[in-house]
Amino acid sequence: MTNDVVIERTFAAPIKTVWNMWTVGEHFAQWYGPMGATIPKADIDATVGGSRLINMAMQTPNGEMQMWFTGEFTEVTPVTRLVYTDMMCDENGNPTPPEAMGMPEGTDMTTSVIVELEDLDGSTKMTMTHVGVPADSPGGQGWNMAIDKLEAALAA
Repeated sequence: MTNDVVIERTFAAPIKTVWNMWTVGEHFAQWYGPMGATIPKADIDATVGGSRLINMAMQTPNGEMQMWFTGEFTEVTPVTRLVYTDMMCDENGNPTPPEAMGMPEGTDMTTSVIVELEDLDGSTKMTMTHVGVPADSPGGQGWNMAIDKLEAALAA
């Protein structure tokens, strides 16, 4: 078991196209989230200090579940490297208190996502690391499904 999700994939798509799938809201919404999830809102300002606000909706046996995520871009090297923080929040981007997620008050619930892209003569190697999310957790499983959806979107 590791404390981080690490996924490596090579896509038959140009690096700029893969970069746009991560940095342009309408493209990000096409693939993010586990199977069955939709992304009604994906506001992304992929500049250093820029923010992101993502709404993920899923059907459950009890009805629709809404989850919100926010974060800040801390490193942006166009088409090769993207680093942003990630945390659960409300629809206004206010962080979810740790107590609401069963954690002790004062627990830092912020994680980091690192996306590295490498041009392979028209194809793109991607390494995505979500620091602080165990690989065998539901979050890790969700990332694997999301990257499968990204691969399908790039092939379409």
